[in-house]
Amino acid sequence: MKKSAFLPFVAFVVVLSVSSCTQSSQPPVSDAKPVMDTVELIRHGEYLVNIMGCHDCHSPKRMGPNGPELVPELLLSGYPGDRPVQKTDLKAIPMGWAMLNEDLTSFVGPWGESFAANLTSDQTGIGTWTEDQFRKAFTQGWFKGIEGGRKLLPPMPWFNFANMKDEDLRAIYLYLKSTRPVNNIVPAPIPPENL
Repeated sequence: MKKSAFLPFVAFVVVLSVSSCTQSSQPPVSDAKPVMDTVELIRHGEYLVNIMGCHDCHSPKRMGPNGPELVPELLLSGYPGDRPVQKTDLKAIPMGWAMLNEDLTSFVGPWGESFAANLTSDQTGIGTWTEDQFRKAFTQGWFKGIEGGRKLLPPMPWFNFANMKDEDLRAIYLYLKSTRPVNNIVPAPIPPENL
């Protein structure tokens, strides 16, 4: 009787030993996030552009019943190049003030006057830019992403994006490259001495 109780125990140990020596067919569990496909990246880029306030400066606005409203056909096209540049009252600048135009696409301060860039997929926007150029403009502040050129002017907060994740930068770039092109040549900045 003792022998019969011992055999099932031995069989159990053998089965346990053999099963622990074989490899599992289950893949190892990973903490890595799955990589987004292009469509998901573009949607994520649109989300980032919207929550980061890019439209605040880069999209022309018109007055509506509740104040300034985005002009849908001009989204992210920057300061309208066919709009005359307004004269500025320069007395406020030495007192520490900066000024904005009525739709927040033009800015005047000690740096002179700067104009919001065209970010659409048109060749007058970022249509011809490489992803590397976009990265250098967005995270290092180089105008058109050309290293060694001039820096982006206020109020573009490029320094806030210096440590942005590569996937987020790529998502924004892909979204902007997917936007409806708007042909709009934004004026060059005006230095303080020419205001």
